[in-house]
Amino acid sequence: MASPWSADEKEFMLRALEVAERGRGKVSPNPLVGCVLVKDGEVIAEGWHDHLGGLHAEQMAIHDAESNGHSPNGAVAYVTLEPCNHFGRTPPCTEALMWAGVREVVIAHLDPNPTVRGKGIQVLQDAGIGVRQGLLEDEAAVQMHPFLHWCQHRRPLVTVKMAVDANGSVDDRSQNAQRFTSEICLDRVHALRKECDAVLVGVETVVRDNPQLTVRRVPTERQPLRIIIDPNQRTPIDSTLLTDEYETLVMGKDFTSLPALLNLLGDKEIQRLMVEGGPTTVASFLDQGFVDEFYLIHSTVTHQQPVPSNIDAERLTSAGLSLTATESWGEETVHLWTRL
Repeated sequence: MASPWSADEKEFMLRALEVAERGRGKVSPNPLVGCVLVKDGEVIAEGWHDHLGGLHAEQMAIHDAESNGHSPNGAVAYVTLEPCNHFGRTPPCTEALMWAGVREVVIAHLDPNPTVRGKGIQVLQDAGIGVRQGLLEDEAAVQMHPFLHWCQHRRPLVTVKMAVDANGSVDDRSQNAQRFTSEICLDRVHALRKECDAVLVGVETVVRDNPQLTVRRVPTERQPLRIIIDPNQRTPIDSTLLTDEYETLVMGKDFTSLPALLNLLGDKEIQRLMVEGGPTTVASFLDQGFVDEFYLIHSTVTHQQPVPSNIDAERLTSAGLSLTATESWGEETVHLWTRL
């Protein structure tokens, strides 16, 4: 069956997806969105949602066109997400598109919010603007995965990161706590942390490692919420997580269950949660079926007094995860397991 989309149309939407990436790590709880304006077969402007409270992608593209002497009147807008039709931190994008005089809007993915879904399209159509939807919809869904997951479940997407030595150990008790992965690998971990709204550890990790759990090795405009699961209130009062300037949520005696915690985070619009340890905490998330992604980092180091991770392919498969990618992060091999 022939595709309803031309090669040029696919290229235009691919470009919209590319520019949307410029907002990664800066726009949550809003989704990544990109837009290109096309006139006479040529891209005349681009826009993306750059930061929370800033212009939306469609608004930026219209501004870009006018700033460069191009009229958006009669253009076709390629947008990765259905234009909003409500007042939030900015006016509705549907109004901006109508005011600009675009003749058609091509949309990758519908807005999953039930209070918005389809209404943006209806407003545009009522104004006489042509609308088509579904171009590179799957690719847009991958890009907006945490946002779509949160809209559907009202709890965050859970990403686990765990580094193990050559024998599957997460720590070496023969020495003080220290990192055993390469500098490049650490850079990748911080880039991943930047994409998350919150980072969680158990109290054992705090006692042993005194971690910062901040984004430091890549540029960032925000820091994730740090969360400690500590029902017995063992977190040292002088730990970095309690004494630096960034926000930490300690789940002490008020911690009742992971479902309750995830619901609480969902209410706070935390869309992606990174779980960084330790083995007991990770096991709890796996056992209850809450892990959506698992980055298992394999080092060639061998620990002298190993602390078993108890994580292997059988364990991850039994938790409903499948191996979907293998990457090199510096000297380490990383296996990405995801819930399909």
